[in-house]
Amino acid sequence: MAEQKATNITWHDADITAANREELLKQKGAVLWLTGLSGSGKSTLAHEVESRLYQRKCLTYVLDGDNIRHGLNKNLGFSPEDREENIRRIGEVARLFADAGILVMTAFISPYIKDRDQARSLLPEGRFIEIYCACSLDKCEERDPKGLYQKARSGEIKEFTGISAPYEAPQNPELVIQTDTLTLHESADEIIRFLEEKGLVPASGNE
Repeated sequence: MAEQKATNITWHDADITAANREELLKQKGAVLWLTGLSGSGKSTLAHEVESRLYQRKCLTYVLDGDNIRHGLNKNLGFSPEDREENIRRIGEVARLFADAGILVMTAFISPYIKDRDQARSLLPEGRFIEIYCACSLDKCEERDPKGLYQKARSGEIKEFTGISAPYEAPQNPELVIQTDTLTLHESADEIIRFLEEKGLVPASGNE
């Protein structure tokens, strides 16, 4: 699906650069790519981090898996091919957000290493932060508010990650957050601390 079909097209460089936008916003554009099983806390954590950053007057946006499938990716299912295209599109959108100087958080299962690596390749060094929300399958099933795991185990939902479809855990993520043992507050603290250490956001008290 990623094949280039359009011809006679030319890339146009902008007069205002990413560095210009970052200087205006007093922050660095980056992609915080949260990955993990369904129920591992990706969306909840992404929104908590966004709230913290908003309080610091940082410009942020959360790209949520379900929300994206209501619009941009509503023509995609959950086959391996559609999952690949889903993440390809998200990677491109996230790159645009980061280029605009925004701290964008993506909350997608994104089960395949190669797809996450492809998304990483779109960003400059240090601007793609892979965050593995590590959570046991038992805990994910225990949390399951939609009853998706039960439906998957009964065969009602096909190709469900962790049950009837694979999940490839990150091999060298920037952060591993043990969301099955840490509180939401502690998990968000780890991410904010990392962003401060890497100079992507001002340290607390230095905004």
